[in-house]
Amino acid sequence: MAHLYIAAAHKSSGKTSFSIGLCAALAKRGLAVQPYKKGPDYIDPLWLSRAAGRACYNLDFFTQDHGEISATFATHMAGADLGLIEGNKGLYDGIDIEGTDSNAALAVLLRAPVVLVIDTAGITRGIAPLIRGYVGFEPMVDIRGVILNKVGGARHESKLRAALERYTDMPVLGAIGRDEALEIPERHLGLIPANEAAGPVSADSMIARLADAVTLGVDLGRIIEIANTAPLPTRPKLTPGGARHLPEADVRIAIARDAAFGFYYPDDLDAFAQAGAELLPFDTLTDRHLPEADGLFIGGGFPETHLQALAANTSLMTEIRAVLAAGKPAYAECGGLMYLSRSITWRGQHCNMAGVVPADTVVGESPQGRGYMLLEETGEHPWPRHGQASPDDRDAIPVHEFHYARLSNLADNAVFAYRVKRGNGIDGRHDGLVCDNLLAGFAHQRNTAANPWVERFVAFVRSKRRPSGP
Repeated sequence: MAHLYIAAAHKSSGKTSFSIGLCAALAKRGLAVQPYKKGPDYIDPLWLSRAAGRACYNLDFFTQDHGEISATFATHMAGADLGLIEGNKGLYDGIDIEGTDSNAALAVLLRAPVVLVIDTAGITRGIAPLIRGYVGFEPMVDIRGVILNKVGGARHESKLRAALERYTDMPVLGAIGRDEALEIPERHLGLIPANEAAGPVSADSMIARLADAVTLGVDLGRIIEIANTAPLPTRPKLTPGGARHLPEADVRIAIARDAAFGFYYPDDLDAFAQAGAELLPFDTLTDRHLPEADGLFIGGGFPETHLQALAANTSLMTEIRAVLAAGKPAYAECGGLMYLSRSITWRGQHCNMAGVVPADTVVGESPQGRGYMLLEETGEHPWPRHGQASPDDRDAIPVHEFHYARLSNLADNAVFAYRVKRGNGIDGRHDGLVCDNLLAGFAHQRNTAANPWVERFVAFVRSKRRPSGP
């Protein structure tokens, strides 16, 4: 199956915009494009999914082992004509100095040819030693061509092409000019998510612009030829959410899916079906009532940018407060935690929220927690393990966080499900507030072999709906 890896020399090179445009351009040619994104990320995958018309799956060395990465990749290539993997940061960047978690390592693992997107602003002849260095640094990495991005004009482009032709054997696969109309608007935590983009810069209009730019400036035929040289992926065992035969759903879980809450991994959502749960979406901005369900899941997002609309929907918040007070099981991540707190304060705005979590949320101008986390359970976790290894018999739980928010006025007797071994969480030492049958924290979980959280949560919801014993 054809696949390729889109990487860059460094972050902010325009790699994401190019990947979005390439997905859409190839889809317009009638190809079924399966997108993937390296690392923990929700926003880029939302854009890639919309551009390709297929859910984008994350590939992450921190939360998945090599077998799970390969399985995720191979499983979701079914029915696709071409797989496109977008890297994060630069090709050789990562936490490990040996590069075992880098984009280069992932490209080698998946035997994917690499197309390198170069931000050419401010360079001409200097592109040649840059490319020679990248090609020679790790010879196992199969770099097949470059995209000249943010080119200053025809003269600039000719100098770049001449330098690469004179000093390297690296083909130029295309050039895209510097154009503010091709820049996806950003905000405090990065790109505006595709599920929020509206108005004159709607997600679909932006994707169309990027597709046109790629179609005009890039040799799509050569891109497809390069992808077709990739070896066939292996077919390892399926991921926790990837089995083919689904059980009949006997649990219903309401899930917030709207412009304020859209941060969900698609394989986690798949895992709910595997665990026998039906997800019932609701809109926190417009729906006045929850769906009839046995449990509640509110994922991450940007409640702070929708404060007025969230606060105005008092009917829904009152109902959420009532059903959780009555013992309905619930799980909330990051933005969901913020929504369930007493209030959110951000840039001069202060609005009351659901008031389930006994704390107030303050959103600042700098990150409070950012990056990978390691958690260990405190013994207060509300979800039984049902045969899974106990906390003493397993490694720390790999998760991630990215939040500008913090909790204030939290009671001293707060109960936490997790100790933080790495990261910040709620107070630098703990995460996962336990409030009756609610678990809420800043950590974002990923359903993997090391952390099958979906199965545990669904089993907890089922147990509360159907109490055991006589």
